[in-house]
Amino acid sequence: MSAAVDDDLWSAVGDPTRRRILDLLLADGNGTATSLSERLPVTRQAIAKHLGVLDRVGLVHAAPYGRERRYQVDEAQLARAVAQLSAVGAAWDARLQRIKRIAEAIQRNRDDQRNRDDQRNRDEQ
Repeated sequence: MSAAVDDDLWSAVGDPTRRRILDLLLADGNGTATSLSERLPVTRQAIAKHLGVLDRVGLVHAAPYGRERRYQVDEAQLARAVAQLSAVGAAWDARLQRIKRIAEAIQRNRDDQRNRDDQRNRDEQ
């Protein structure tokens, strides 16, 4: 996957309505813009636009269904998205652990300096 596709993918799933659409499609197996709009506080036209975004990034695929299109989640693309998110999470966990170690080292140095200062003050008395 290219970086541009990844950015588009994360932009697509960054919207709470699109995440809810994905949840409903995963739970139900499939759905149309009409059936989804009946379950969400969004118009059918807005749902159709959200589905178009999800379709462009490959998270859903549509098949003709009468006068509408029936959408299903592309589980392989969703699995790739989950794997990317896991990788990003692992990278951030490692960064945060490094930051924690640095902060702890700074705090130890401050504590050591405070202890030396306290000892010096006691020695001077």
